[in-house]
This record gives sequence, C-alpha cells and structure tokens, in this order.
Amino acid sequence: MSFMFHPYPYVDHEAVNRINVPQSVENNLTKGILNTAKKIAAMFEDNTSIGIDAYPGTEYEALINVLRQQLAGKDVVFIDAASVLLPAEEITEMLKEYLPEDRDVDPVLLYGRRYREGYKGLQDAKKVDELKNKIVSAKKIIVYGKGALSEALQDSYDIRIWMDVTPRTSVLNCKNGKNRNIGLVDELPYGLMMRRNYYVDFETAMEQRWNLIRNNKLDFYITADVVENMQMLPYNALIDLCNELNNRPFRCRPVYLEGVWGGFYVHRLRKLPKEMRNCAWVFDMIPLEVSLVSVIDDGEFEIPFFTFVQAMGEKLLGKRAFNEFGGYFPVRFNYDDTYHASGNMSIQCHPNAEYVIKNHGEFGRQDESYYVVTTGQGAKTYLGFEKENSCAEFLKEAECAEKTHELIDYKKYIHAVDSVPGTQVMIPAGTIHASGQNQVILEIGSLTVGSYTYKMYDYQRIDPQTGLPRPIHLKMGKQVIRGERTAEWVNENLVNHGGIVRSGKDWCEKIVGEHDLLYFSLRNLVFATEIEDNTDGLFHVLALVDGEKVRVESIENPDLFFEMNSLDIIVVPANFGRYKIKNLGVGTVTIHKTQLKS
Repeated sequence: MSFMFHPYPYVDHEAVNRINVPQSVENNLTKGILNTAKKIAAMFEDNTSIGIDAYPGTEYEALINVLRQQLAGKDVVFIDAASVLLPAEEITEMLKEYLPEDRDVDPVLLYGRRYREGYKGLQDAKKVDELKNKIVSAKKIIVYGKGALSEALQDSYDIRIWMDVTPRTSVLNCKNGKNRNIGLVDELPYGLMMRRNYYVDFETAMEQRWNLIRNNKLDFYITADVVENMQMLPYNALIDLCNELNNRPFRCRPVYLEGVWGGFYVHRLRKLPKEMRNCAWVFDMIPLEVSLVSVIDDGEFEIPFFTFVQAMGEKLLGKRAFNEFGGYFPVRFNYDDTYHASGNMSIQCHPNAEYVIKNHGEFGRQDESYYVVTTGQGAKTYLGFEKENSCAEFLKEAECAEKTHELIDYKKYIHAVDSVPGTQVMIPAGTIHASGQNQVILEIGSLTVGSYTYKMYDYQRIDPQTGLPRPIHLKMGKQVIRGERTAEWVNENLVNHGGIVRSGKDWCEKIVGEHDLLYFSLRNLVFATEIEDNTDGLFHVLALVDGEKVRVESIENPDLFFEMNSLDIIVVPANFGRYKIKNLGVGTVTIHKTQLKS
C-alpha cells in the first residue's frame, strides 16, 4: 500500500517473463469473457452452488451479466453478496475509528488505521446464516460480488472462484467510476474513497484472498484487467504457473506516476508515452502495487504480485523471511526521478515503530535508503540537520510558512550530501531528508503496508490534481522527527558504510550500506565479465544500476535465466540457489543487491 492514487494509464509490455508454460496451463486456460461464462455455465448440474468473489475494482458485474445470458431459462438463482452487508450508515459509523477526520493534523484526510476485522465485521451475521440456508436448499445458485467467499460463506459452495485485477487497474477503475466502496450507497470524493480503499477495502480483500489460498479453498482463478479479455485457470494450474515463475529470476511490471518534481531520465530510457508530462515515481517492485506477467503463446497472463507472494510464500521468500515477516514481501523498491526536473522532492520524514503501530495499526517503523544511480549538475541529497539547533529553527519557520505560504531558506537548516553515482545513504525513521533536483535514485524501504511520508516543507507547490497547496503533515512529523541527527552524525553513520565482502580477479561484492536500524543489507556486485552468487535460502533483489545488459542464470540449470537491461529490477527467489551473472555489454557492470542481513 503506497497510496497509489494516480497511476499513469500505461501498460509496460517490455516487463514480461518468458517461461516454459506448464501443460496444465496450456490445456486449461480459458480466454475471453464469453468463453469464461460458457465454461462456468457448463459447470452446473443439479444442486450446484458457485461463489464468485472479487478484488475491489474488478468489473465482475460484466461476467455476471454474460452468465445470466448463458443460463437464461435454466432456473439458476443469482444473489448479490452485497445483500448480506450491514447497512451503509452502520458500516460508516463503525469505520470512523479507522478513518479519523482531524484536518488539523491530517489536512486532506490521507491517513488512517488498518481495519483487520475482515468481512465478518462488515456482514450481518443473521443475513449470512439466511444466505447459507439458501445456498444449501437451492438447486442451482450463484452468489457473486465482494464478500461472496467470506469465511462465513466459503464452505457452503460446491465451486469457488476468485476474480483478480492488478493494483494498477483497480485504482484506475476506481478513478473512472467503476467501483464503489464496500457497502456504501453514495459515492465518496475520490481521495476519501481511496483512503477507505487502502485502510479497509483493499486490506479486507487481500486478507480474504490470502485465506482462500492458504487453505487451498479456490477452484478457479480469473484475471480480469481487460474485462472482455479476462482469462480463467483452474486453481491448481495457477499454482503450476506460479511455481514455474518461482523457479527462475523474474521481473515485475512497473507502475509509472507523474509528479510535481518529476524528471525525464526514466521517461526517455523506457520510452514512456509522450503524453506523460514527466515521470516522478517508478514503482518497479513495490510488492502491493505491481504485477507479474507470464507470456503464454502470443498473449499475457497478468496477476497482482502479492497474489503470487501469497501463493508461493516460503518458496519465494525463504523460511526465515517468511516466518519473520508473516508472509509479506519485506522490502520495497522504486525509482525517484528528478532528472532535469523543476525541483526537489518534498522535505520529509517517516515514523518510528511506536508511532506507526499506535496510529496506523501497522507492523513497525518505516525506514528507507537512497542509492544514487545517475546525476546532472549540482545534484544533492538532503539528509539530517546542519546543527543542533537547526531542527527547532526549521520547524518554527515551516509552521509560519504553512500559514503565510512564504518560501523559506531550507538550505540553512537541512544538511546536503553531494550526489555522486554510487552514493548510498540510509534513512532510519525520523531522519529528515529529500532527494534533490537533477538525479535518479533507487529507493529501498522497509515493510509497511502503507506509505507514511510526513511532508515538513514542500516549497509552496500546488498539487496539479486538486489545484490546492500540497498537504503538509507538520504535526505528525514533529512527533517523530530526530533533530539530533546533524551533519556530523549523518556523515559518520548514514553515508556509504561497508566494505569489500569478497573479491576475485575482475569482480567484487561490497557492502555499500548497513545500519543497526535497517534489517536489510545494501550491496554492489561489481564485475567486468561475470560473478557468481548464492541465495542460500533467502531471496535477493537485483537492480542493474550501471551497465547495459546482463544475464542472470542458474549454475545448475542455465536455461533458467533472466536478461536484465539498464535499471531493470528482478527478484531471485529463495529456492534458486547458486547463480551467475554475465555481462552481455562492454565495460564494468554494477548490480545493486538487496538481501536480508544475516
């Protein structure tokens, strides 16, 4: 969950995985909404019950309409799962504690607390019992919609089907009026709708999907990003497909976002649409926001990456990571691009564990790191305060500027690190920071389902989506800011820390960043021809930060490989074992590697 309110409506067809398609997939893949409806209709025999649940933003109504056509005159009963929800006003009242409305602290009502009660808390228990009786007594019945496969209902059906869309499509469908919050009758303003989605609807659906996967209670899976081209697989075939993906390094499909400080380096590198005014964020591997694509014949089969994480679990993450992080993928990756942009990122900080758990119902602290990939003239990374009294003076001026909308001389207070490609800075929670103008950084962060960026100062910029000043969260930030982290402390503790781990004739692996507060290790693999490595039972994430093209392949089975281009990010699953990276270009290559600390 990274508050992806405005993804650019672009699908990157270069970000795919070419695999050996399992026979079960070849033999059982159903393509198109009409064929999918026919397949489901053909499942009906006497006393057949089917439950069809869906992730928010899925256009499941279209499938239901085609099913009604296919089953016309067959005495099939259709029931919308919305009929067992609590009244809208009761749901709204119940969720107030998760979606507080204090505009003094949170001016645009961006933040909240994770709702963890699932569909059980949103459904009327009496109505659920009545529906269960209908399912048992009806000869032919389809229950459909969000919550149809809730824990209270899922064991009542003969056949259970889950409909999925990628986070990109889910958000775009919400933005385009194709989704309504669970149980609501009236539409919310888009920003409040998305806050409710991230803290309630998405969270509820992800947990429900996980429950079904964990307990092996799905019979069929439908991917439905393009509704007329939806595809369906038996669940066991989906698992075969995921296992095949997990046998090799893979790349996720990124999401691209414009922004007020967006640059043009990635825009040009990846040939993004000319209509896209800039590219500020590249969500290359943010686990809850990206997707995973397999090439099947001449088409694509795309699923949310987190569906894949839920299905693969320990085989992807490794036993220690799976147990330690509860099955979540514990690190997130994105590029921030201010190259030839009009300004810096906002001056910001992130909260510590106590604050996150208490106020947002999250797992723990939000730590980050920046690796400088490329720079233009005068690039800086802002990190920490200049002097001991700089924090108090900065906060005083920032509070005044929030009211007067005057510019302040932030450089007097915020320490700047010269940005040189290869610079690694670490950003433990509470450290004030910003990526400066004219650079591309690889941002790597810890596990928070949400993204808690408390803007302290934003140069009085206007949000292009709202036409209003961009929201500042000084009151939240003041509670977590670490004013004692001054220039001297920052340079000694947070910049370029590590050293050579191992080396050979024309290669080495070196730590470029480790800190006691960060649970991941940041490393560079530098080589001229090739280098070997071993997952040793824990996943690796690799980014090609300097070089044109490399091949990452299994030493035991070189047919299991992925060829990376400049700035590609790939995941090497925990079970991959010994692997080799070959330079397919000229010159020396640098791969940025992230792994959990031992």
